[in-house]
This record gives sequence, C-alpha cells and structure tokens, in this order.
Amino acid sequence: MIRDYPLDERPRERLVQNGPQSLSNQELLAILLRTGTKEESVIQMANRLLQHFEGLRLLKDASLEEIMTIKGIGFAKAVQILAAVEIGRRIGNLSYTDRYVIRSPEDGANFVMNEMRFLSQEHFV
Repeated sequence: MIRDYPLDERPRERLVQNGPQSLSNQELLAILLRTGTKEESVIQMANRLLQHFEGLRLLKDASLEEIMTIKGIGFAKAVQILAAVEIGRRIGNLSYTDRYVIRSPEDGANFVMNEMRFLSQEHFV
C-alpha cells in the first residue's frame, strides 16, 4: 500500500519536492486516482490501467465505460481521468492570437501537428 512507501518515495510528496516532470505516467495517474483498493495500491492500479490501454496514447481515446472496466475504477475515478485528459487536450490545442506564417513544409506540419498528432487514420489537410 502507498502508506508503506517511505515519505520521500510517495508520488504526491515527490511532485511537491521535485516537480511533476520527475514523476512517471503511472505516478501521475496514481495521484489522479487518489486511492487503491484493499487488494492493491493506487500505484498498482495505475499500472494496470496503463497496461490495459497500452499507455497514454490509447487512454486518451477511452470512453467512460471502457475505463470503468478496470477493476477498482468506478464512475468517479473514470470521470476524473476523462476530465484530466480533456484538460490536457485543451492545453495542447491552445493557440495564440498571432497570425501563423507558413513559409515551408515544416511550418505547415508544425501548424497542424497538435490537431493531427494522434489521429488513427490518415487525413489530408
């Protein structure tokens, strides 16, 4: 269980001490999930979640029902995960009011990259 970890190895405390970039995806998810079950720690649950969805790439497209199929993740935890994914998506899509000038193929690719980065099917823009 998480309480069995030394204080300086717990995800929340490490985030405060070393910043969020110091944590793994598993540890960041564990912070979102908050608690595990009687049988497993929140770290183990986060690991199972990542294994089920083969990492964050498939998790970002998961439905509420798909997330809830993971043992120990109910409605509230699934909603928290979906909300965090959507916040990340919105932050990634923030654009500035400056007009973007395209002068090369690389500029064009950079302009549409955030929107198209995780598409599972080829698109022409």
